[in-house]
Formats: sequence, C-alpha cells, structure tokens
Amino acid sequence: MDRIDFTVMREQINSAFSGFAVIDEDGIIKNVNRSFERNFGLSAAAVIGRPLDIIVPEFNLQKQVTEGVFETEIEGRCYYLIPTELCSGENGHWMGISFINVTVSGELAAKLKDERNLNAELAEILEGSFDGILVTDKDGKILFVNSSYERVAEIKRSDMEGKSMRDLINPVWMPNSVAYVVAEQKTTVSKRQIVKSGRHIMVTGKPIFDRDGEIKKIVINARDITEIYDLSEELQKSKSAEKLYMERLSDFSQMNQKASPILAVSKEMKDALSLAEKVANFQATVLILGESGVGKEEVAKFIHKNSMRRDKPFIAINCGAIPDNLLESELFGYEKGAFTGAINTGKEGLLEAAAGGTVFLDEIGETPLDFQVKLLRFLESKEIRRVGSNHSKSVDVRVLAATNRNLETMIEEGTFRRDLYYRINVVQIEVPPLRKRKEDIVPLASFFLQKYNQKYGQEKLLTMELVDELEKYQWVGNVRELKNVIENMVIVSNNEYLQTEDLPWDVKDKKMQKRRLIDEISEQDLTLGEAVAELEKQILLRTRETCSSTREMAVKLDVNQSTIVRKMQKYNIG
Repeated sequence: MDRIDFTVMREQINSAFSGFAVIDEDGIIKNVNRSFERNFGLSAAAVIGRPLDIIVPEFNLQKQVTEGVFETEIEGRCYYLIPTELCSGENGHWMGISFINVTVSGELAAKLKDERNLNAELAEILEGSFDGILVTDKDGKILFVNSSYERVAEIKRSDMEGKSMRDLINPVWMPNSVAYVVAEQKTTVSKRQIVKSGRHIMVTGKPIFDRDGEIKKIVINARDITEIYDLSEELQKSKSAEKLYMERLSDFSQMNQKASPILAVSKEMKDALSLAEKVANFQATVLILGESGVGKEEVAKFIHKNSMRRDKPFIAINCGAIPDNLLESELFGYEKGAFTGAINTGKEGLLEAAAGGTVFLDEIGETPLDFQVKLLRFLESKEIRRVGSNHSKSVDVRVLAATNRNLETMIEEGTFRRDLYYRINVVQIEVPPLRKRKEDIVPLASFFLQKYNQKYGQEKLLTMELVDELEKYQWVGNVRELKNVIENMVIVSNNEYLQTEDLPWDVKDKKMQKRRLIDEISEQDLTLGEAVAELEKQILLRTRETCSSTREMAVKLDVNQSTIVRKMQKYNIG
C-alpha cells in the first residue's frame, strides 16, 4: 500500500466511537477522528503534522495490559491504547491507534447498574402496592402488571402479560378499557367497574407524555371500593330514612293545635289510651296515676271527649292548689251568709257547674281527711249540700281523679281514707313517664315546636343531633318539661335549625360536670380502690335520682339488678 486515500480513511475512522489517530513511523500525526477531537479538546487542524507525544505527552508512559493492548492515564482518565498497522511500503510505516476511555465506560457501566437497581426497586415498590397497577404503551399493550391488579380485577396475571387491553374487554364486567379512553381523551379518566364476583372497583388511567406532548405510556390504578360503595349506599339509605323520618314528624306537627291530641306512638301509651277509650262511656270513676307532668289531665280530657258527655262541661280542679278551708265551698258551693266574706247571693260550686259533664279532681291525694268524708258521700249519693244549707241537691256529673302519690302508702300512714280509695279506684289507668316511652318524645317535640312557631312567628326546625339528645335525656318533668324546653328554644335560639347547644341545659356542661366529678375524686388522697369505690357510689346516687327502682337503675347502667342491690347495700344507699 504505497499511497493512502485520506478522504476514505477519514470517513472510516470518523465512524469509530473511540478516539482514533493515524501516525507515521516518526510518530507524526497524519489524521484524527472526531472522537479524538472531542476527548482531548483539540481540532484536527491543530494536531495534524505534529508529534503525538507532544500533543499527548502521557503517550510515552503507557504500559502493556495484555498482548496488543496498552494502558495510560491522560488528564486523570484511564485509556486503553490499541495500535493497528495500516500500511508499510515506500512511503513509510503508518499506524492507527485507538484511544478507548475506560473511565467513561466504567462510569457508564456503573450508571447502568444503578439504573438497573433503581428499576428493580421501583418494580418492588409497584409490586408491593395494595392497589392494582398496570402499565401499557400508547396503543394499550400491557408492559407491566402487579399481583394486586390480578387480585382486584380478578384477571390472572398470565392472561394479561404481553397482551393488549383489547384482549381483556368483556361485555359483562369490562365493556371498555380505561386505557383506550385515556388514549382518546389524553387526560386522566376514572371509571367504576363491577368484576366477576360482583365487587365494585374504581379504575383510574393517567397518561404519561413525552417531550413532544404525545402519550408514551398509560398508568392504570385499580382499587377495590366495594366497602366504600356499600357504605355510600347505607349513607344514602340513612339520609332517605332521615328525610322520611323528618317528614313524618312534620305530619305530627301539622295536627290541629286546638284539638290538643294525645300523641301515642309507644306501645305503653297506646295501651293506656286504649283502656281510656274503653271506659269512656261507662259512668265508673277512673283513677289516673302517673308522675307529675306525664299528661294525666290530657288523658282525662280524652276520656271526656270520647264519652257521651263530650258536649257538656269539663272542669279540671287542682285540689292541691285550693286551701283546705276553701275546698268544700269551692266544690259544693255556699249559701248567702254561710261564712264571713260570702257574697250575698251565694255561689254555685264547681260540681254544680259541671252538671251533665265531667269533673277532673287532680292531685286528690292532697285533700284533707275531713273533706275526703264529704267527697265520699257525694260519690256515693250523687248529691251535694252547699255550705250553710240544710238541703241536698242531686248533681249528674262524672268524676275522674288523678294523683302522682302512692295512695296505698298514704292509707297505711293514715293520711288517705281507704273507703274513698276504693270508691275512686274502680278503673285505674297508669300513664307511663316519658323516659319509659321514648318513641313519643320526638312526635311530641315536633308537635310543640309547630305550636310555638305559630305562636311566636318563628320557623325553627329540629335536627337529628337534637333529636338524639332529646331521646337520651331522662325528662324528670316528663311532657311538661319537654313542652317548656321546646318553647324556650323557639324563643331564645338564634338558629333556624335547632342544635344541641340551644337546649336549656348545656350538653357540654353536663360532660364537664362528669369530668369535674372525676377530677374531684382523683384530687383526693385515695388509693385506686378507694377512688373507684367513691366514683361507684356517686354514680349510684345520681342514677337513683332519675330512676324509680333498682331494676330501672340496672337497665340504665347496663348491669344486673343484683349488682345494683349489692352495691347499694355496700355503700349504705337507702
């Protein structure tokens, strides 16, 4: 080879990845490729015709690594030098030397290893995700799928890997793939799907774009939302039930206010009214029992309105509100000059005024013994004798009586006549306290709310939170207390929808009272056993105030009745 075609040679050596230099037998550079220029920062024009050992002084420090391969360090980088004989003849001996940057190759290998490790860690993370994850290319070909996706979507992993999402489309549980919707719309898309077992899953596809704004991958996340869906359904049903409940309360509130009906939703109150209706057309005396405020007078009115006397007078007399010395004259009347201060014309008694109708003797247990004798005589004979008169007069009137006291105990104590008790207790109706008929609380509250809204020109409404609190309350004052509480809130509250903080008693204050009780006990110098005993005692004392029996206390405190009895004896609680 006597002559070298430098044009052809330059094209060949420029295609090489490593730096390459052509030198003659004197070490003069005849040609270099672009990689040489780039690696050493020298242009071909600057080095051609100059000695290689001057341009790259380290060239002379080379050491042989293996046959035909030498190593040297140039500017802190390790290079392998591989000489290659190009030609030998009349024009001399020409050689090509490849400069392979081993340092760069090592860095690339390290980077490649790091990337492989990163990819492996990323795959572990994706595999460890509780949510199902699937990755496709822009055409929907599956590139990656984790085991959670297999569990959530109920499709075997082996049936997905390497396939297209189109192959998985099923008219029943997957009529379309979110991957194709994402590819079409080029935005994140979420769809709810139902899998083979009937469970609900939420599938979300998110596009990944390249620098040109084109989709290169689609990441799909699948999550089991069956429990959330069921809870949502339950919540919707609950809201519907709440709406229906409040609509039914509205029906109660729209009742005729003048009629003052007795609202009876509970079985206990229905049974009481059923008995009252049954005895309404009998002339027998009825004794109505119940705590103060339960509505004994309303039951008496109910009996009157359901009787044949409904068009005649109904007169309610509170025996406890009339002084003992005036009871006789108020009920039986008096003649002219019967006593000092009597009007000249005399006065008709309340029993006469109710002729043909019904008299309701409330708080009959408060009457004195001398009056009880005269009342018994009237009940037996149906005759009255005015104070100061010598003549009796027949009066057709039905008597209903009521008390919140235990008359049998009063008989034993000698404060109530046994014969009168038997005479008034022909039929006994017991009106249960409000705390024992919780089903009546909200209808009554709604009824009173409408009544006082109309009275005071308001439009207040009940909320479920308030309803819950009303049903939890013990209502020591019964219906009368409930009525007053509703009136108070209508007047005082600034809220259209009444809240628990609108209650006359502060719910938060009640909780703070409990907290203070615990704090007071804990501040005392007591052992743990003594502190627990003191707290038990205080709880029993407070519960006894709102309960009429140990059985009721046991129900409220959620323990056996025997436990209540034993602990009350332990703490000397009578």
